[in-house]
Parts: sequence; C-alpha cells; structure tokens
Amino acid sequence: MNRRKALKNGLLGVGALAMNPSLKSFSTLLNNTTLGVQLFTIPKMVDTDLKGSLQLISELGYQEVEFFGPYPFSVQSAKDSWNQIKPMLGITNDAFYGNTIEETAGLLKDFNLKSPSMHTDMDTLRHGLEKMLDEVSKLDTKYLVLPAIQEEKSSLDNYKRFVEEFNSFGEKMAAYNIQFVYHNHGYEHMELDGKIPMNFLLENVNSEFVKFELDIFWMQAAGANPIDYLKKYPLSYKALHIKDATKEFRFKGDGQTPDQWMAGFPLMSDPGDGVYDIKGIIAQAKASGVEHFFLERDIAPEPEKTLKNSYKNLRELI
Repeated sequence: MNRRKALKNGLLGVGALAMNPSLKSFSTLLNNTTLGVQLFTIPKMVDTDLKGSLQLISELGYQEVEFFGPYPFSVQSAKDSWNQIKPMLGITNDAFYGNTIEETAGLLKDFNLKSPSMHTDMDTLRHGLEKMLDEVSKLDTKYLVLPAIQEEKSSLDNYKRFVEEFNSFGEKMAAYNIQFVYHNHGYEHMELDGKIPMNFLLENVNSEFVKFELDIFWMQAAGANPIDYLKKYPLSYKALHIKDATKEFRFKGDGQTPDQWMAGFPLMSDPGDGVYDIKGIIAQAKASGVEHFFLERDIAPEPEKTLKNSYKNLRELI
C-alpha cells in the first residue's frame, strides 16, 4: 500500500507502516479485522454458563475472547482480593467457572474461538509467573495483560521500577512465545515530576518484550486522545478495548482508585452508539499495527443486547 492510497483512504501514515517488516500481516489486518469480547463485558453470564456464553459469542460472529482472572493458577492473594469484589459484581466463581483449563480449551475449539489475550494481576506476575505460563500455554495465548496497577504510583520513581518489572516479565514470557502487555486505566496521564507516566512507559520499556493494550474509555477519561497515542507510538499497541460513552466522562480526581473508575460505568454505551470517534480510532489502530479488537463494556447491564448490537455496529465501523 503506497502513501497516496493511504491518504485517499484517510489512513495517514499507513503507507509508511506497511513497509515495516514488523507488520507481516498488514494487508490482511486491514481487510479481515476479527472482533473479540473481553469477558468482563458479560461477567454474570460466564459465571453461570461459560459454555452457553461462548456459544452465543461464536454464533454472533465474534472470533476471539479475552479472559479476566483470577484463575486456578493465580496466587492466593489475588484470589483473596477478588473475593472482596465478587459480591459487588454479582458473581460467585473465578475463571474458568468450574471448568479446567483443558476443558476451557476444548470449549474454545468447539466454538471456533481463540483466546489470544488474558488479563492477570501483579501478584501472580511477581510470585507465580512460571506456573501461570505453564498453564496459559494450553490456550495458545499470545499476550498476558496487566489491566491496572493498584499500588503506590505517586512519583516517577514508581514508574521507573515498573519499567524494570515489565521488562523482566516480558523477557521471561518470551521463552513461551508470549508477550507481556500493559493496559492503561487513566491514572498514567497525570503528570508526575514533569513527565506523563504513560509516555514514560511507552518510551522506556523494551519493545521486544513489552506491548500495550489501549482502552478507549479510560484514556479519554484522563483527557488523552487515543488517536494521538496510536499515531505517536505505532507498533506499541497490540490490542484495543472498544467501548463508547453517552457523554464525555472525566475523572474527578487522579483516576487512581476503583471508585473513580466505577463512576464511569453508568456512562458507558455500546460502541457506535455514543460520542467517541470509534470509527476513526479503529482506523488508526489498524494503521498502527493493532491486531486484536475487543468489545469491552464493563459489566454491561443488558449483556446479550450489548453483544448483538455492538457486533452489528462494529462491523459497520470497520
């Protein structure tokens, strides 16, 4: 694809990126975008009926799912922390909801689904990484994602330490052909010591071992622009969390606490039904090398309706 054609299609910079050898499947990516579901969109459904939920996801046309933990192989501290949150979400089980990981792999195969990405937690990354890697390899997972940092991060020194840890996680995962991925949650855009932490992470991690997942909603909740980040850091982002909003949402504070995140839940909408430029963001994401596109409307109030409506909307937008 040359630059003239890229400009004609409204994808500035696509031509240059297409020449990059890192984008081996670039033309396929543009024309055959697969859609997936982050299962935190439908936590109650998978909690009570994983098989039925996966069957519905497949029948609607989605081809990928992204699990959230904790898992049987997660460290106990992660399970204990999640047990405090379950009552608020109305769920009782951890993944894989009464199934072994082998049984879960079988269900995915039965419904022609893949799970290229899974969310995990910092404690398991630090204290149970080898066991987790041995297990998730059974699902042919390519990315292990840290969805948020829920600990002290009030200075740039904290982020310098995170860079070292992320590089270490990623280097260990490489032996399993898995990459470490960090998912933004908004707080990374609050300036610390003259730097924007999100930029600091993107510019200082070892890109061979560490990639990123861009969450549209949380980035904009911090006042940042997803298209700008996708343009500025091509090839850094491997996955996109697609969610919309009925109106612009901004954190009231620094975005560091769960209560500030949950304040945004009521304003979320199905992609394409809200105020965000979902079409433009997806176009730039494809131009910048994003490979996986996951619907994630956190704890959708009408999960089946959201799955159906979002698939219809997204197919029109890509």
